[in-house]
Amino acid sequence: MDYQTRLKLKEYLRGFITAERRAKMDAVLKQRTRHVTFALENIYQPHNASAVLRSSEINGIQDLHIIENENRFSPSKEVAMGSAKWLTLTHYRDSDNNTLHCMDQLKAKGYQLVATTPHRNDCCIEDLPVDKPLALLFGTELEGLSQEAIDHAHQHVRIPMYGFTESYNISVSAALCAYEIMRRLRQSKIPWTLSSEEKTDLQIEWCRKSIKHAHLLEKQFLKTLK
Repeated sequence: MDYQTRLKLKEYLRGFITAERRAKMDAVLKQRTRHVTFALENIYQPHNASAVLRSSEINGIQDLHIIENENRFSPSKEVAMGSAKWLTLTHYRDSDNNTLHCMDQLKAKGYQLVATTPHRNDCCIEDLPVDKPLALLFGTELEGLSQEAIDHAHQHVRIPMYGFTESYNISVSAALCAYEIMRRLRQSKIPWTLSSEEKTDLQIEWCRKSIKHAHLLEKQFLKTLK
């Protein structure tokens, strides 16, 4: 479907949602980004998986990459509070090495791969350069990221800690990183927002998820354009 057709489809579908929901979508899209993305390796605890989705969505991060080697990603709907509905989730579960497959895909898209780990002190999160697109990798609570993920990352980042405990909860780490990076991006002149075409495509997706029998309405509308 070409861009002009998608524009017409977007406006058509928006006619089936309330003015309040349209205004909310427009406001949220202005704060959405693909300049930053998160990759989650083997996160299986439902509460943590859900909390990461919720923190990412509420801070404006659109894309999450889910690496499923030993563990299946199983978020809790109660904790996520519908956040997955508004996110773009890509799962990596069918390769011989899902971690490397994900990292290679992100590299190909121009992301700097950043391993979050308290064991390498390359830089603190507040000092991490944000001028280039960033993909932050998070691992499980007990084991953290795999050695493979750590070794293949471009950079390593830590969150300052001042107590005896070794690390933050994974969901807290993701929330702190999301907030800090997005705060700095919003204060910068870096072009971190979505393109007009990306906004159009997301609006179509969000409308599809908000309208009953959207696929039938869409099919009917596209027939009128032929």
